[in-house]
Order: sequence, then C-alpha cells, then structure tokens
Amino acid sequence: MKTLSIYHPAGIQNALSDFEKHFESFFGDSILAPAVRMLDRMPAVDIQETGNSYVLDMELPGYDEKAINVHIDGSNLTISTGKNLEGSSKQDEEKKNEDQGNFLIRERKISSFTRSFKLPENADPEAVNAAFKNGVLRLEIKKRAEAQKRMIQINAA
Repeated sequence: MKTLSIYHPAGIQNALSDFEKHFESFFGDSILAPAVRMLDRMPAVDIQETGNSYVLDMELPGYDEKAINVHIDGSNLTISTGKNLEGSSKQDEEKKNEDQGNFLIRERKISSFTRSFKLPENADPEAVNAAFKNGVLRLEIKKRAEAQKRMIQINAA
C-alpha cells in the first residue's frame, strides 16, 4: 500500500486552459489568467519509490542552492524559496535596478514558491540527503529499516 500523497497541478492546468479558451471566446479576456500563470510557475517534480528510499527530483533552473529552503516538520516536507532567479531578495533586486537602470524587456519573473508533500508513514525524516546539481534539487528520503522488504530464508527440516 502506497501512502505518498502528491498534488500535481498539470491536470488542473490543462482543464483550466481549456476552460479559459472557451471563456475568452465569449468574453474576450480571462478571469483565470492569474491562476494559470501561478500554476506555470510551480516547479515540476518527479517522485519515485525505490527498495529502500523515496527520491524526489525538483526542477529549479536558475536558482542558487542558497535560495532554496527544505524543511521537514513531522511528516510534512516543504520546499520553498523567497528569492528571484538570480538568488537575490526582492529588496536587493530593487536596489540593483536603481543602480543599473530600467528594464526595456523583462520576461524572467521574480518568483517565490512553496510546495509541500506528506511523507509516507515508512519514511524516515531523520535520514534525508539533499543535492543540487544542474538546476535539479534531489532529495533522497530513506525508508525506516523495519518497513523495508526482506527475504526470509526457509530451512529444510
């Protein structure tokens, strides 16, 4: 029995996009545009279960590992950042803009996010390894030893 609960907004985003297209065809502008943009900013996550651990890979291109916060509180795993793509705070960004001038085009958004996951009962919150390489955060959460499968030898009598 798997108890890992994951919320992945891609299905909702596709449904919202279809609804938004129909809404725009009648009324011209979409009231859902802010919600769809927010879902676009959520980092993509892959979670897989191995024999002795759970592995979470989150795409965070452009982020600096110093800007990423990973917290475990009981059975809740939270990954968040309050920084922009260069890893500086909003105040630092505003000061830098004053020093360097105004943007003529700005497509890269200053964004922060928070994603939370409920860990399965057999996950060991004390045995978590984190690595950040090439814009991908990888968390390996070990399973408790008593929860791992083991082979029992049957002896001939």
